[in-house]
Amino acid sequence: MSEESTLGVRNEDKLAPLLGQDFLTWLWFTSEIRQGEMQTSQGEVFSLVMEQRISVQGGEGESRDTAQSSGPRSELREAMLGLKSGKKVNRARIKIEIDSEAWQMQLKAEDFSVSGLKTPKVQTPDAGEEEDPDAAFLEKIHLMERAFELVEDLFGQFLRLRMSSQWSEEARKVREWIHSL
Repeated sequence: MSEESTLGVRNEDKLAPLLGQDFLTWLWFTSEIRQGEMQTSQGEVFSLVMEQRISVQGGEGESRDTAQSSGPRSELREAMLGLKSGKKVNRARIKIEIDSEAWQMQLKAEDFSVSGLKTPKVQTPDAGEEEDPDAAFLEKIHLMERAFELVEDLFGQFLRLRMSSQWSEEARKVREWIHSL
């Protein structure tokens, strides 16, 4: 049985890649129309941008085609052209900023895996302060968890929208945004 996302792309594989592609495509759309200003379900404001590396994929089986935009000054042209031709985001590098802290990570639609996670720098104790040998490790774990919490919150927002009656209108807006690229 063939699955088709409400964004208009067919997919013969399991639901996870389809849902992941819809999520990453929606995340790119949302971050663009909001000029990067995002908000958690609890109202915390942060910045999210898709940057440097986005991969889009379309087709099925042996005719699967991928386009990727990458590079420090990339304007993501190849990925945008791929979206226009019916492809969907299957990998994306995102950057999240809250106050002066920044995280970067690569998200993969197929299995929701994260790679290349870069967290804010772990704070070192000032001279004269006692140093807990586990403090730096625990802070790094906290910073990693924080990144996952933010992405999980965005995914929750996406799922609530995706399962609501408002999704058809949102999907229409995404399609219009894609055609305007």
